[in-house]
Amino acid sequence: MTKAVQDLMIAVERVHDAVRAALVAGGPVAHLLDDAATLEILPAGTGASGAADVERFGAEAFVVPDDLAFRRVSRTGDRFRVADEEVLSFTHDREMPWLLPGVAPTGRRAEIVVVTLTTVKRGRVARMRMLADGVALTAALGLAPAVTV
Repeated sequence: MTKAVQDLMIAVERVHDAVRAALVAGGPVAHLLDDAATLEILPAGTGASGAADVERFGAEAFVVPDDLAFRRVSRTGDRFRVADEEVLSFTHDREMPWLLPGVAPTGRRAEIVVVTLTTVKRGRVARMRMLADGVALTAALGLAPAVTV
């Protein structure tokens, strides 16, 4: 692998990290996005398309608890993509329309696995897809019976 490819991979990781940080902080994000960028959060089915709409979604729906934390388990990337596996932990002390649309705060603590897949084109995020463990989330919050095997 050449130094130029390594540098490109690092740049892709940095823009991915900057977008996620801006979403969590409620800050401006459109300047980091491709004009046709998409954000999709599953299994909630929330998100937005287009840089302006993604920024609006981030400001209005991406409400996060004060104790929200991401702990990286693994990261894989290439010149165009980043795939993160992380443990997301938080206290459900407020509505979180991006992750749990229509669910009132339960006051319970949750710790779930989230996989984020990000595609970067020309130095800007073109697509970000967050896949959360919905079964573990609803069980942790007491919203569904725990599944046993």
